[in-house]
Amino acid sequence: MQGRRRMLIEKLANNQMIDKKVLDVMSNIPRHNFVPTGLESYAYEDKAVSIASGQTISQPTTVAIQTTLLEPQPNDIVLELGTGSGYQASILSFLVKHVYSVERILELHKSATDLINELGYKNITTIYDDGSTGASEFSPFDKIIITAAIEEIPETLIRQLKIGGIIVAPVGYHTGTQIMQKIIKVSETETKTENHGFFSFVPFKKGKE
Repeated sequence: MQGRRRMLIEKLANNQMIDKKVLDVMSNIPRHNFVPTGLESYAYEDKAVSIASGQTISQPTTVAIQTTLLEPQPNDIVLELGTGSGYQASILSFLVKHVYSVERILELHKSATDLINELGYKNITTIYDDGSTGASEFSPFDKIIITAAIEEIPETLIRQLKIGGIIVAPVGYHTGTQIMQKIIKVSETETKTENHGFFSFVPFKKGKE
């Protein structure tokens, strides 16, 4: 698996949108541990892989680009909405001070939490909850990352972001493909939005399962 992981990282290194420090972290994280049993052979292909409850672990290129756009810094406190397999949170844990990761599907929350603990990633707090309202008890956040297709960025999430903070999310729930948006909070009343290409994500949903 180590050789296949190295080949994947070498392929991703050709993408100018991806920061080398993100690739350095991805090269040391065993993605095959985050895919279902029997699908390990697909872990280091550059494609999304189905996991439980109709969800996916995103394509490595997508994960790397979204992480790069977040501009993770060593002292950042990050909110992730959509723990999924736990792979994205694990990458961030090597780049920031702490990750709060919210998952609405109990099965995924439990399996991701168990795996994160097994791998010894200490600076991740997993939360079973409806992530549509964020996690105000732990705010304000330096960065927020959304790992499912959302129709628009809720104001409640922007309020939980520090001035100068960044939200990265695939926006466009009903379009089939989404625009990866980077939202920068310029002041309490102003944000700046950048668009960074088209991607495909499962839809962001409210409530708990």
